[in-house]
Amino acid sequence: MMDRRSWTLIIILGAIWGASYLFIKIGLRDLSPAMVAWARVALAAALLLLIAGAQGALRGLGARWPVIVMLGAVQVAAPFLLIAAGEQEISSSLAGILVTAAPLFTALLAVFFDDEERSQGLRLVGVLLGFAGVVVLLGLDLSGSGDALLGGLAVVLAAFGYAVGGMVVKHRLSNRPPIGVAAGVVTASTVLLAPVAVLSAPATAPGIGPVAAVAALGLVGTGVAFAIFYELFARVGPARTFIVTYLAPGFAVIYGATLLEEEITAATIAGLLLILAGSWLAAEGRVPGRRRAVASAPGVEVPEHGSDLVALRPALRAEGVERGDDFGRA
Repeated sequence: MMDRRSWTLIIILGAIWGASYLFIKIGLRDLSPAMVAWARVALAAALLLLIAGAQGALRGLGARWPVIVMLGAVQVAAPFLLIAAGEQEISSSLAGILVTAAPLFTALLAVFFDDEERSQGLRLVGVLLGFAGVVVLLGLDLSGSGDALLGGLAVVLAAFGYAVGGMVVKHRLSNRPPIGVAAGVVTASTVLLAPVAVLSAPATAPGIGPVAAVAALGLVGTGVAFAIFYELFARVGPARTFIVTYLAPGFAVIYGATLLEEEITAATIAGLLLILAGSWLAAEGRVPGRRRAVASAPGVEVPEHGSDLVALRPALRAEGVERGDDFGRA
């Protein structure tokens, strides 16, 4: 069982990540999608480099720079740019829902690249259910506008980038400190986004609201969120930490409806429920409330609260729990 502090941290993290789409929408009032994406990763990189450096988590990353740069492009720079561009045409709440398609793409990619993640039984049902939710959102909520449909597809493509990045992290960087990899990836993405950000810089100074929103997006929505994320990893283990995946879109919908007066339609709610249910089944392979037996590797004792991630890793991989870190999830 998780203690009160752990539950509090998970709820706070869900609230922070759910607010990211709100901050993006406000930032876009005066800034281009490229400027919003670049500013958030630049601020996050400054904070994460300080944390990772203090923990000695950057050692050994130099030899992995080609993979780090590739991850910066696929898992952070491109998705952040796509989400911001998509939010020019769709609501922040809808963007928050569509991003949750990432676990569905992970299951789809596993068919070709990862036997441990391959979907069967209830997991396959979950994949189909989740993609049905995406179709509901794209086909019903966004069917009235071609630009809105393209915006929604841009966010779905960002979710695909998260899934690809997670696969790469699992197979190429799983033996490196996660906070160090995260710092390296956001730093690389900062460099990659800089040219397009400069080319789209505003001609006049942006307002205080958009500037404050982007600052909060970078420092809190990305930097502080990662610090909480990794504390939860150490306290309760990966499986319980990923509960936040199912909380963030709910917060995104609440923020969009109450603070931006975005319309929440029946199709929005139906799509949200289908995607969340599908993502749960695809990730867990069981209905909520049923315990899943964890088969540990021979000679490996699985700690109850996941305090030792190195010891946990073989058992988690055997159960398909460890999927790499979604460093860029907004």
